Amino acid sequence: MIVLRDVHKRFGSQVVLDGVNLDVQEGETLALLGPSGTGKSVLLKHIIGLIRPDSGTVMVDDAHVGRLKRKELAALRSRIGYVFQNGALFDSMNVLENVRLGITDGDKYRDEEYARQRVAECLKLVNLAPDVMAKFPAELSGGMRKRVGIARAIAGSPKYLLYDEPTSGLDPVNADVIDSLVKRLDNELGVTSVMVTHDVRGAFRTADRLALLTGGQIVQQGSQEEFLKSGDPKVQEFLERDFPDATFAA
Repeated sequence: MIVLRDVHKRFGSQVVLDGVNLDVQEGETLALLGPSGTGKSVLLKHIIGLIRPDSGTVMVDDAHVGRLKRKELAALRSRIGYVFQNGALFDSMNVLENVRLGITDGDKYRDEEYARQRVAECLKLVNLAPDVMAKFPAELSGGMRKRVGIARAIAGSPKYLLYDEPTSGLDPVNADVIDSLVKRLDNELGVTSVMVTHDVRGAFRTADRLALLTGGQIVQQGSQEEFLKSGDPKVQEFLERDFPDATFAA
């Protein structure tokens, strides 16, 4: 379980998180919504310990992330798969080498036969053929690079998956493919996921629950139905700003 309580973070004079409270239950997929530049990615990085809060607590499996020492933090990160917004693949490495980096057990990482087999398994899970292993990122489409990034995130058999804008920069067809993949992986792997996104339709298709971050705070948490019925003007503004006539049905 992931729990954030009264989390504050500022960079200089800019307040990014201003008392965030958020719960992510075991086994669920939570979509973290919000306008661009509101701190969604910053919040995600607090969960994995890449950023520490100025105040407040971030708990993962009852561990206080902000107080973990280096070895403890490394152990926590071995249980968390992180999908970066732009894939963050290394251009000088082929797909095999990129996905292999996600194997968090040192002995397994060094085992050539195991690593190749595990990479092939993860590529299959994201609907990529084994021959993709020999390709380099520059040879892949945007959608394929996203899927390779997801394959790397699951290579270490994590308990948690954190997605930072997994569909950003993709056309609607490829965005739908990634949304379906996220939902299928969560069901098949039994992981707990947090997906940062500004795509309301994709979030409604994919997530069990949603949370809206705006003004440095979580102003709404709940199901799709609870969001649609919310009387909070901030929630209504976010839903209607770009989709005034849309029906956000699953």
